[in-house]
Amino acid sequence: MSTPETEATPQIPARMLNEFAYCPRLFYLEHVQQEFQHSADTLDGRLVHRRVDKQEGRVPAAEDLGEQVRLHSRSVLVGSEALGATARIDLIETDEGRVIPVDYKRGKPPDVAERAWEPERVQICLQGLLLRENGYDCDEGALYFAAAQERVRVPFTDELVGRTLALLEEARRVAQSGDIPPPLVNSPKCPRCSLVGICLPDETNLLRATAESEGKAAQAACVEPRTREGGAARRLIPARDDRLAVYVQGQGLSVGLKGETLEIRDKGKATSEARLLDTSQLNLFGNVQLSAQALRELAAREIPILHLSYGGWLAAVTTPPPHKNIELRRRQFAAASDTAVCLRLARAFVSGKIRNSRTLLRRNARSLPDGTLYRLAFWRKRAERESSLESLLGVEGTAARDYFSNFALMFKAGGGGEHSPAFDFNTRNRRPPRDPVNALLSFLYSMLAKEMLVALIGVGFDPYQGFYHQPRYGRPALALDLMEEFRPLVADSVVIGLINNGEVRPSDFITRAGAAALTEGGRRRVLEAFERRLDTLVTHPRFGYQISYRRVFEVQARLLARFLSGEIMAYPPFCTR
Repeated sequence: MSTPETEATPQIPARMLNEFAYCPRLFYLEHVQQEFQHSADTLDGRLVHRRVDKQEGRVPAAEDLGEQVRLHSRSVLVGSEALGATARIDLIETDEGRVIPVDYKRGKPPDVAERAWEPERVQICLQGLLLRENGYDCDEGALYFAAAQERVRVPFTDELVGRTLALLEEARRVAQSGDIPPPLVNSPKCPRCSLVGICLPDETNLLRATAESEGKAAQAACVEPRTREGGAARRLIPARDDRLAVYVQGQGLSVGLKGETLEIRDKGKATSEARLLDTSQLNLFGNVQLSAQALRELAAREIPILHLSYGGWLAAVTTPPPHKNIELRRRQFAAASDTAVCLRLARAFVSGKIRNSRTLLRRNARSLPDGTLYRLAFWRKRAERESSLESLLGVEGTAARDYFSNFALMFKAGGGGEHSPAFDFNTRNRRPPRDPVNALLSFLYSMLAKEMLVALIGVGFDPYQGFYHQPRYGRPALALDLMEEFRPLVADSVVIGLINNGEVRPSDFITRAGAAALTEGGRRRVLEAFERRLDTLVTHPRFGYQISYRRVFEVQARLLARFLSGEIMAYPPFCTR
């Protein structure tokens, strides 16, 4: 009963019409940009549909369907080129020659006159119209609410049919427009929506309101958060990701699959394990083997696998097929070819980095030389006004020299907290780092870049096409762009804590030919501190709610996507106060 989808008139699934009637923005995210995330509600709905998702029963042609024929057919696909729509009907029944589509719902009937919300009635009506287009007699449908075990009749009145066809036409127009509908404003629908972390309704509305009231310049700088109706933006996303990053760094180890668990093995003997449900990413250092079964299961669950050198350099990333949001990547590449857009974004990245560097020094450095904070504030303002990427590079380099020339002043001195001379630091160097502090910085910058890459892939970006850092073979330029503002807040902060708290010792480093590197035990302690930092709750300076740094990375990546789509006027860097 299905009909092929034509390129000229892409068919809209009935479920997507339900989403459009509920929230046009949700429809656009799911249908056009192919975004989806599960929530407790969607998983519960999947359980409710398990029985009717299995195809059962035959459906005779309309002309062969008489009053004596009894149908009870599950999971039937229908479509119509004339309507430009498709539907997978949960259940089709017959009543004296007429067919009745039945749609399963997870909850209870709402306390309204129709005993069903409009999106559900529109969805079942479209299923009925598709059956009519295929020659069947269909004048009503039914909604079965599993929680109440109650069936609600939905007559296909002229009013409902007209409303369904109007919504279908409007949905098709929105899908073809290329412009995502605006988010709902302070809507009670948002908290239960599974895509709220992708949509960012309150955050987008807040930033748009800020731009309208204060102009583009205020949006580009780190300003105090504006509130909605006297309060901060609602935190509609989880504060933390309960899943954990798994690190495997012993040479010769292997990772296999055992049921729902990743098993880390040494010479075939299991030494540790990690539940797949609790795993957000798998990091393999050096020569660690991964079984084909484990790889396929990780890909099926969209868990990225990061292959790193023994020293922590990212060598490869294994993911499922690229994110389906091709619209975002098209906008990304178009923006990257626009010098003006690249400069606007680069100013925000560098300004955020300098501001956060200044904040870290102001909070932690002892006996800062006069003028240091003033100069960093000057360079931040200068960065926001530079007219070329080349001159901006010069400003960033000058500010970095001012910052790193005072970096060691943030280490404890005197008494029992005095740091070892092994952690003396004079200047930043890399490739290879010549001392333990530079080795820590280089390793943590690599880990930070890896986290940004994971966040960007999850949102749908191509991490290798940047705006400030120019593309170069094998360099994740966009990850380097987005991590700039977080270098001081995450990587540098972890280095300071490791040294001041005595978590790393000189024995955690090896030096060869003037190059310093972490030992395996040293890397383990650094990774533990890094993960603690990523799990730290921080108040978002613009939205007022608390989320972890790892969650902040995702929010910032999605705000970058909102800027590229034209929803907000500028990318707002994350700047602590």
